[in-house]
Amino acid sequence: MSDKADPRQPAAAKPYVHPVMNPVDLPPDYPSLLAVMCGVIGVMLRNKIGSWFALIFCLQSFINMKNVETDLKQVVMAFTFAVMGMITNYLGPGSKAAATQTGG
Repeated sequence: MSDKADPRQPAAAKPYVHPVMNPVDLPPDYPSLLAVMCGVIGVMLRNKIGSWFALIFCLQSFINMKNVETDLKQVVMAFTFAVMGMITNYLGPGSKAAATQTGG
């Protein structure tokens, strides 16, 4: 009796198929873009906070990576800027660490 009162039709149910998207049509990866921008600020303006933010946004973008082929290039570039900023700020000329290593 409960089968006749059930309005659902199990034969009409279809499994969900995720639509295939072109990599060009994917939404932009904002954490990766912010990582690159903060990395450039960290390197060009010798800003330590910008370098740290670049590293944090880079890790966030790496964790949330959806498409390895397209996102990996931008994540690697952002990580390169973050590391360059860290090296420039902490070990570059004019930093306290470089002054103590040279004895000055």
